[in-house]
Amino acid sequence: MDIKDKVIMITGAARGLGAAMARALAPRGAKLALVDVDASALEGIVGECRAAGAAEARGYGANVAKEDDVVKLFDDVVADFNALDGVVNNAGILRDGLLVKGKDGEITGKMSLAQWQAVIDVNLTGVFLCGREAAERMIKLGSKGVIINISSISRAGNMGQTNYSAAKAGVAAMAVVWAKELARYGIRANAIAPGFVNTEMVASMKPEALDKMKAMIPLRRMAEPQEIAHTVVYLLENDYVSGRVVEVDGALRL
Repeated sequence: MDIKDKVIMITGAARGLGAAMARALAPRGAKLALVDVDASALEGIVGECRAAGAAEARGYGANVAKEDDVVKLFDDVVADFNALDGVVNNAGILRDGLLVKGKDGEITGKMSLAQWQAVIDVNLTGVFLCGREAAERMIKLGSKGVIINISSISRAGNMGQTNYSAAKAGVAAMAVVWAKELARYGIRANAIAPGFVNTEMVASMKPEALDKMKAMIPLRRMAEPQEIAHTVVYLLENDYVSGRVVEVDGALRL
């Protein structure tokens, strides 16, 4: 795919990885539909993208966990751009906690259903809804588009992340399924599984925790957001890559 003038939607685009993806695509002349649950938070990155050379950039407020929001989002984007060529399902949240905590044979805590459901709703159901609506619009438009799900190295199972690990394993599997189902329409699907990335959330951790985290990584550093964004560009541009989960983790395997 030649990214110039292609309509690319990115969810969770106000900050972190989503904003980095938008910054990578803007100078290539993409038309960007940037999505966040807080529409007002998108003003800065929308302005950045326009200044950086995006053919067009617009912000949209939507909760990807709500079906009505997602359907309206895709209707609005197609109405505004008259096209849809790529969707990056990046929106996600964390609600970490151990499955159960015990001391001296007594249970002192456990992951609540609310913790489980919040992450599954956004990180798994949200990706399902956006993938479904993207595929429908691309088929109707005759677009040989691309769907990219943002998974995580935690898909292999990470302590304290029953909910997050389950969701990220699910979105990786969905990308493989969609690649097989949608190939007949010329639509590709892939996933990216980042390791530890130097985002605002990670930067707020205690220095000793950061040092311990980096020591686990063979390359001895975290990924920068633009390195994940570079992988998005690659998956959009290479028309023969489909049904793959690309791990970008500095050789770390959980």
